[in-house]
Amino acid sequence: MNLIFRLVAICLSNIIDRRHLDTFGASELDFRVWPFDLDLNIHMNNGRYLSIMDLGRLDLMTRLGLTKYVFKNKWMPVLASINMRYRMPLKPFQKFRLDTNIVWWDDKWFYIEQRFVVKNERNKDVVAAIGFIKGSFYDRKEKQTVPSSDIQLILETADADKPEKPNYITSWQNAEDDMRGLTSSERK
Repeated sequence: MNLIFRLVAICLSNIIDRRHLDTFGASELDFRVWPFDLDLNIHMNNGRYLSIMDLGRLDLMTRLGLTKYVFKNKWMPVLASINMRYRMPLKPFQKFRLDTNIVWWDDKWFYIEQRFVVKNERNKDVVAAIGFIKGSFYDRKEKQTVPSSDIQLILETADADKPEKPNYITSWQNAEDDMRGLTSSERK
């Protein structure tokens, strides 16, 4: 519930600023670390990063023009995996920017990069943390995942050149395959 004000601000921002992104554009949201974001170490809680990333993906989805299709078709955004790397802490009242963009997709999944960016002492952008998510949309009526090709038609990228798959996505997929065995029902 404590993200409700940030959520409302993003929704209002999308109503006021109707800037549309192309498929490879980045959503950029500015935030500040508030006291309710902190953990016992007096820096932003690792779980809070994930919650704020939800807001970045909502903004990206809206600015790409997907939100109306999601509601109209009763699709549900779902995540299969998140990979995070924390580089430096975000301290109380520190300003940061969340950059969110699609980096690659396959037939089922979209791979999205989310960067927490701060300014260093020379006023240069520095990545404080980076997260990658693997997500898709689930069609509740059809009870199946919406194929990426359907999303590409909405985004008008069906004929666009698909970006080359980054090596880190391949490595991540391999790790996912290994982890899938750890969660299988046959494992005791």
